[in-house]
Amino acid sequence: MQEQNHMPESGEQEQELSEILQIRREKLSALQDAGKDPFQITKYHVTARSEQIKRDFKDPEEGEAPLAVSIAGRMMSRRIMGKASFCHLQDAEGTVQAYVRRDDVGTDEYQEFKKWDIGDIIGIEGFVFRTKTGEVSVHAQKIVLLSKSLRPLPEKFHGLTDRETRYRQRYVDLIVNPEVRRTFEIRSRFIKHVRSYLDNRGYMEVETPVLNTISGGASARPFVTHHNTLDIDMYMRIATELHLKRLVVGGLERVYEIGRIFRNEGMDPKHNPEFTTIELYEAYTDFHGMMDIAEGVLSSAAKELLGTYQTQWLGQEIDLTPGWRRLTMIEAVREYTGVDFDAISDDAEAVAAAKAIGVEIPETADPTWGNALYECFDQRVEEKLIQPTFITMYPVEVSPLSKRSPEDPRLTERFELFICHSEMANAFSELNDPIDQKQRFQKQVEMRDKGDEEAGMMDEDFINALEYGMPPTGGMGIGIDRCVMMLTNNDTIREVLLFPTMKSLPNDK
Repeated sequence: MQEQNHMPESGEQEQELSEILQIRREKLSALQDAGKDPFQITKYHVTARSEQIKRDFKDPEEGEAPLAVSIAGRMMSRRIMGKASFCHLQDAEGTVQAYVRRDDVGTDEYQEFKKWDIGDIIGIEGFVFRTKTGEVSVHAQKIVLLSKSLRPLPEKFHGLTDRETRYRQRYVDLIVNPEVRRTFEIRSRFIKHVRSYLDNRGYMEVETPVLNTISGGASARPFVTHHNTLDIDMYMRIATELHLKRLVVGGLERVYEIGRIFRNEGMDPKHNPEFTTIELYEAYTDFHGMMDIAEGVLSSAAKELLGTYQTQWLGQEIDLTPGWRRLTMIEAVREYTGVDFDAISDDAEAVAAAKAIGVEIPETADPTWGNALYECFDQRVEEKLIQPTFITMYPVEVSPLSKRSPEDPRLTERFELFICHSEMANAFSELNDPIDQKQRFQKQVEMRDKGDEEAGMMDEDFINALEYGMPPTGGMGIGIDRCVMMLTNNDTIREVLLFPTMKSLPNDK
């Protein structure tokens, strides 16, 4: 039977798919019976890729032999015209047309070629030429079936568009949607750019544990697992911070790690239970030094990967030209809500001012000046930050690992970078006072005892490390996934994760 281009009804579609699957398996059996099992082929010599062929082609001079190539890829289309056919092969770079003629490849081989299916992976040896219509193509002299596709690709005109199916079957998504491939190419290049940017500044890439006996380094609910040999519960890391700062104590003055983080929290367009961050720490600098790196690495990435500082994201025009705005949290709240926390010193007055503009203080948070300031920002300001903006000087209540401001001990030397109302980076002048750090850990423990599952735990060994002395240090975490979302203009984190977390289907259990 022929694979149709119309969109059948549900029952008809299932019946047609079943028939196609059966036919393709019968074709495979026939090949195997004839001693031509494609799955027995172990390798194929490829000398050229699709885009390279088209990019480098030059019409040969008179008497000059055409360029010989050997290509391989997935057959995405075919047009049979009697004794000759055209098809398009897709490889890692793109697609290239091939011209297959019976008199060149042989009668038997050509008859077999006509039985191959869209989606089959084939190899072609031949030479490069330009067709009468001007398309650079490969004139086949030898053809071989390298792998049989037993399932049809999505219907030609409607493709694979359902998001749920695309995420579950990313392998099909990558085959039929070229823009998806581009997203993950940019992701790979962005991570490479970040590494290069830091390596060139004397940073050392390291690795730290994914499994820990203590959940720390951030405010988040962890995943809990069990180590059978040790017979202890362990936590999948919610941050790499505390181990990296131990390395700064040990004399590794510039370190970073790019790795997976796991947080047992909600899922939405900006959050996935596992995601990728980079955390970096540099001795003898502060949060201002981290701001310079955040701006430098992201603006240079846009210029290198996109060719411009201008990009679009979430329906907004974003300008990543260096020189990003820097506001303290107090300044931002005053500008966007009219409430001036500089003029307020009393906790009760601060809470009342927050409630007056419709801001609620969570039950798990103490009714303090700092928490009121933060909630005003979080609930009324963050959503209004479109262009790259550094918000600095966070309250100590929400910054348990950051150094207090010498000018105002209620605040810490911390910033978060926001672009298009999304947090992109978080950085501190790192707290290196072990006595202050222990007191803040104790405060987190008290919050945890009150029911806050995101509060941190006491890490006695980290306190012990700080007691040996950690130099003044700047540290930062950047969300790789959100940066890629911005650079590729994607509206959900699932579009930039090859295999996002999905609920199991009934037949998966």
